[in-house]
Amino acid sequence: MRMIIEIPDRVYRKAKSKASESGQTLSEFVTEALVHKLSASIRSDEPAWMQGFGKLRHLRRETRRIQAIIDEAFAQA
Repeated sequence: MRMIIEIPDRVYRKAKSKASESGQTLSEFVTEALVHKLSASIRSDEPAWMQGFGKLRHLRRETRRIQAIIDEAFAQA
């Protein structure tokens, strides 16, 4: 789908430069950035303290398992 958007010149130049550095077209770079931004908002079902653990992504399954145990324990109390 084609779309026209307006962005500040400074942002355009920086995005174009970053896309070039990574061997992407500007369109690919912007699409990747939008997908990343949208997927970050989808994870809002996690507790706020968990949302900052991007570098520990490999631990998310274990963290959810532990959180479920904690939630169950407090639900019984």
